[in-house]
Amino acid sequence: MIECWTGRDYVTGEPVEEPEAVVSEEEEDPLITLEARVEELEKELQYSAAEMVNVRQRAARDRSDAIRYGGMSLALRMLPLLDSLEKALEASVGEDLETLGEGVRLTLEGARAAMESEGVVKIEVGSEFDPTTMEAIATVPVPDGHKAGSVIEIVEVGYMYHDRVLRAARVIVAEDE
Repeated sequence: MIECWTGRDYVTGEPVEEPEAVVSEEEEDPLITLEARVEELEKELQYSAAEMVNVRQRAARDRSDAIRYGGMSLALRMLPLLDSLEKALEASVGEDLETLGEGVRLTLEGARAAMESEGVVKIEVGSEFDPTTMEAIATVPVPDGHKAGSVIEIVEVGYMYHDRVLRAARVIVAEDE
């Protein structure tokens, strides 16, 4: 008859205790490892989703700025035209060239209307110097009737393009000596 030698010493035939399977503390349960990996990947997915939202918002803002400020270089090139027309209109005053003056005035009004429809507006110069919209090209002693820091003369008109300064107004400012 055939005996089953499982659990016995093969030489002596005496019963032997089989060692239990020892799980090393260094070895981790595969389920715990997988759960940790899933948690890590879920966090990465959340970060990626948040980054995509940020990229979309940034792209939308960039598109909006490109549309809003895309014509800025054209507007900047047209400013000398406006300046020339204003000077021609001033030169025709008092002359016998009423029709020339009227034509220049109408041209200037049309050019201004076109610029305003694109968001270009003249900077209104108040009595006080404003460094955010003006450039002081000279200072003079405070004349009678004025105070220090007030605009005495506008040398070159400034313009805004929507909410940005297209060209600062160039002015002469009163200053204490």
